[in-house]
Amino acid sequence: MDDAQLQTIWQQRRMDPPVTHLGEPLALLMTRTLAKKVRQLAELSAVWDAVIPEQIASHTALESFSRGTLTVLVDSAPHRFQLQALLNGGLRRALQARFSGAINKIRLVPGQFYSVDVNGAARYEV
Repeated sequence: MDDAQLQTIWQQRRMDPPVTHLGEPLALLMTRTLAKKVRQLAELSAVWDAVIPEQIASHTALESFSRGTLTVLVDSAPHRFQLQALLNGGLRRALQARFSGAINKIRLVPGQFYSVDVNGAARYEV
């Protein structure tokens, strides 16, 4: 056999790596990971709005929910103090009772945010 024949045989026997379209892993990521997080945050948001008094809730924004830890942005120290007192006074248990998942910890962090209410009016501006 000459080199040309060996080259042809080698190319025919060589296994090409399987080709996957980029959309398949992205669709899997969206349906399994991101969609679940969005559903959890939507449920948490509804529970938060139902349990937390409006005068405090309007100064907060749910930032993230990961591994049982809910991170909440609070726009000022007085509102953060009031919210912490309410959570320690029983609202934490009310949140945990209404939410289908497990809330192990609620982190209140200072932060400013933009938000709009249902009518599209700015709720808070920096």
